[in-house]
Amino acid sequence: MLVILTQSQLLPPQSVCQSCLLASQAGEPRWDHGQLSCGQLLEDNDGSAHQYRCQMGFRIADVQGGLED
Repeated sequence: MLVILTQSQLLPPQSVCQSCLLASQAGEPRWDHGQLSCGQLLEDNDGSAHQYRCQMGFRIADVQGGLED
């Protein structure tokens, strides 16, 4: 599951990517074979989730699974 990280919250990519020219026709990030093709993989993450910097400057994380209770 992809999420957009800000300093104070997590956002669904659809709320931001719909205005991006590089987004898919559905207004979602271009996620292809486990990689974000409209951004660059960041090397400085702590290993908890792969993080990318998109062309619009947002940080996007690939969170596997979801939150557990």
